Amino acid sequence: MKITFGQQTTKVKQLADLISQDISMGKYKSDCALPSINQLSRDYNVSRDTVFKAFIDLKDRGTIASTPGKGYYITNKLKNVLLLLDEYSPFKHSLYNSFVKNLSINYKVDLLFHQYNERLFNTIIRESIGRYNKYIVMNFDNEKFSTNLYKIEPSKLLLLDFGKFDKKDYSYVCQDFDDEFYRALEKLREQLRKYKRLVLLYPQESRHPASSLDHFVKFCHNNGLDSAIIDNMEEVAVRKGEAYIAFRQIDVVSIIKKSRIEKLECGNDFGLIAYNETPAYEVIDQGITALSIDWEQMGHLAAEFVLTGKEIKEYLPTELHLRKSL
Repeated sequence: MKITFGQQTTKVKQLADLISQDISMGKYKSDCALPSINQLSRDYNVSRDTVFKAFIDLKDRGTIASTPGKGYYITNKLKNVLLLLDEYSPFKHSLYNSFVKNLSINYKVDLLFHQYNERLFNTIIRESIGRYNKYIVMNFDNEKFSTNLYKIEPSKLLLLDFGKFDKKDYSYVCQDFDDEFYRALEKLREQLRKYKRLVLLYPQESRHPASSLDHFVKFCHNNGLDSAIIDNMEEVAVRKGEAYIAFRQIDVVSIIKKSRIEKLECGNDFGLIAYNETPAYEVIDQGITALSIDWEQMGHLAAEFVLTGKEIKEYLPTELHLRKSL
């Protein structure tokens, strides 16, 4: 077959990746010799020198070896995994580290981000079909299920952090943005009653599921708390006696900056709750209270799915990390 080489890396590297992919998908048997350099040169429509250098690359990776009279053969049958996440964040970094740490060296993970772009998401999925042994995917939207995912065999696909809509026969590990959010706030009921008003920051460009807003309103109503939802960060003025909930890390930083201008102390003059735990929240202003699932646990469960292939359908609990910001 003729390969269309891109400009992002060398032809040798791209050919080595393609042969490695073919090995992982079972095109070449691990107990048999690989085709000769001449044969692969014809198969991939490249020069003998390119194939030879690709073999050197694969030998350096430990994927193949060679012996006199036997030629080149597979030593380590790699399995390719696509990890498609929405966007980079510190807690996604924790997920990724946990995921790769729990896999064996026989797995090669391609980490990609779709940035909540539906067209990019669908392009990545379409172009990845048949190239990977397992697919670990975060969605581009909390309300839509891409029809391109139907092209992936259910036993090979794990959905991460998808919405509450029907996930068909696919495995998933998700967080509950509604009832679990409400229950986490209930754990803070006594602390929150000390404040005159509870303010939820939900900028218009936020990707957080809007269903959380209903549960925030319900919690405040059931507990007799004065509340507000603000969708424009420029309108937020940090005031003494108020507590703020921020879904985005950038909004946590904004609140801290504004409070310092007003000479207000976090945890004494006002309260602050962040969503999704990051290491930074342990040290900012003596600690920021956070509501979060265990992202390392999500990575661990994803790795377990890849290693065992067992079906998993699980919602992770939202945990409370109570610190001095509240």
